Amino acid sequence: MFKNFSEGIIKNNPVLVLMLGLCPTLAVSTTAFNALGMGIAVIFVLALSNVTISITRKIIPDAIRIPVFIVIISTFVTVIDYVLHAFLPELYSQLGIFVPLIVVNCIILGRAEAFASKNGFFASLFDGLGSGIGFTFAIFLMGAIREILGSGKLFGYTVLGAGFVKAPVIYMILPPGGFLVIAFLIGTMNWIKQRK
Repeated sequence: MFKNFSEGIIKNNPVLVLMLGLCPTLAVSTTAFNALGMGIAVIFVLALSNVTISITRKIIPDAIRIPVFIVIISTFVTVIDYVLHAFLPELYSQLGIFVPLIVVNCIILGRAEAFASKNGFFASLFDGLGSGIGFTFAIFLMGAIREILGSGKLFGYTVLGAGFVKAPVIYMILPPGGFLVIAFLIGTMNWIKQRK
């Protein structure tokens, strides 16, 4: 059970190892705050959809399992979409279309099909939490690097000095900067794996 949890964070990290969910990762990770918000939304949807699919797996006919999985996932996406809209409107406007698009995020559907539909409640919960935390770790790391280098700040606080804030590396908060950072992070993960 705990093996499923830990594997989703490092060994089978959805973004840095399996390279899933790259579209929202690249688009939303311009700041650490946006990345953290998206990560928490994905954890919520992934954990609860995994648990629900695990509970109902024996009564869902095989012929319609994928559409049922999508309905379950979209229910939790709708909940988090409304919660963000009501309580965090600034974050909601920053994340934009990427919150509703969690429904078709291949991490969510992949874990539902590969794991939750074949395992029990607790194993599915820990798998969802592990994969969600792994996604959040990757997107937050990207967001922090891009925000620090792109503006000299982190969560609005100056971290690289006033001189850097006046002349930051704007390139890092633009789309090419996202590709550069994710390439560096994936390369670092591969280097660590090869050394082991």
